[in-house]
Amino acid sequence: MLIAAAGLLGGLVLWAVGLHTTPQGRPLSGAWVLLPMTVMAGLETLRRTTPRLTVILGTLALVADQFTTGSLATVVMFTDLMYAAVLYGTPAAARRIPWTTALITVAVTIGMVAWIHEVAALLLGVVTGLLSFAPATTGAVVRNHRDAAEAARLRAEQTALLAEIDRGQAVRAERARMARELHDMVANHLSAIAIHSTAALSLGDERTTREALSVIRENSVEGLAEMRRLIGLLRDGSGDGEPAAAPTLRALDTLLEQARTNGASSGLAFTLDDRREDQPYDRHTGRPNNHHEHHDQQDPQQDRQEEDPPADSRSRTPGLPAPVELAAYRIVQESLTNALKHAAPGTVTVELARSKRALTVCVSSPFGEAPMVPGPRAPGSGAGLVGMRERVALLDGEFEAGPATTGDGTGKIWRVRAELPVTEGSDAA
Repeated sequence: MLIAAAGLLGGLVLWAVGLHTTPQGRPLSGAWVLLPMTVMAGLETLRRTTPRLTVILGTLALVADQFTTGSLATVVMFTDLMYAAVLYGTPAAARRIPWTTALITVAVTIGMVAWIHEVAALLLGVVTGLLSFAPATTGAVVRNHRDAAEAARLRAEQTALLAEIDRGQAVRAERARMARELHDMVANHLSAIAIHSTAALSLGDERTTREALSVIRENSVEGLAEMRRLIGLLRDGSGDGEPAAAPTLRALDTLLEQARTNGASSGLAFTLDDRREDQPYDRHTGRPNNHHEHHDQQDPQQDRQEEDPPADSRSRTPGLPAPVELAAYRIVQESLTNALKHAAPGTVTVELARSKRALTVCVSSPFGEAPMVPGPRAPGSGAGLVGMRERVALLDGEFEAGPATTGDGTGKIWRVRAELPVTEGSDAA
């Protein structure tokens, strides 16, 4: 609208002072020059909405202007219409108009040279290019830059959206990991506290009450220590401190001893059946069992190096990736906690087996209906099974939990079985 008003006002000023683009003697002189100028100014208001129509009508108005004394304002507004037709038109028109105007410029130049045979013919070709090809080319360049900027903006928005999605997934994954760690560290101690506090309240024997309170205090202190360790890890975001040692399978004996203490009042016994020595890997060295067959052929210096493993590897079982060993420990811990809550009186068996491909963890406990289970028990929410399944899934392993029949077919057990891959890919899990 502003361009139309400025063009019309400028044309009126030029007409008033008598400045024209062509000499007198045209068929239509005087005020006729204002007609194509007014039409061109009106088309300027439609340059964005209907660029194709405006450039067609503008061309006709420019041709009509040649029959009058001519106005520079009409010519300038026509170049703007040509520019707008490329900038705001369809992609096909934006590609077609510059080529069309280039061909028109070449054709006019050749035609004028062939007709006039003077240097002035070349000037007419140059003028034609300035009126058509130059604004069309300018519009194409501006449109390309605009489209490139729009594409860059869209890519930036998509990148930001993907980054936000990744951040959300990372936050959810971290929250799930923290929930698993918190549950695994604290649930065992709280379950023991709930069981023995119930026993202390339900039994009148002073000796039994004191023993229950001792177990409650022990589990409370250990639970608080675990909670403080986790809270310290969450608060310390610098990463400068020493990383806390993750529990390993070497601590299973301590874990089972604690379970025996907590489950004694419920008639539960706990045993460990570690059959990893029967597998191709030695439990203590992490090497194949035939390793010692060639021991005499090895260099003594190499033997001394093998006898002194690095300090950072002594805390875990050789030959097992740290994520696999942590997952196995947490699965055993959670299975023992569930046995304290739900198992019938009997023996809870923890079995470990190692193959070249995987570490297998199996925890079996007596299975019975609630009315048949004596002694105080703690309620469960099912979060433990979910956490174990998630841990195994993160390592691309296999997990199953549910009732099963004993080997002799005489009873029912609840069995938790996890197969954890120990290939090189599990180190990055």
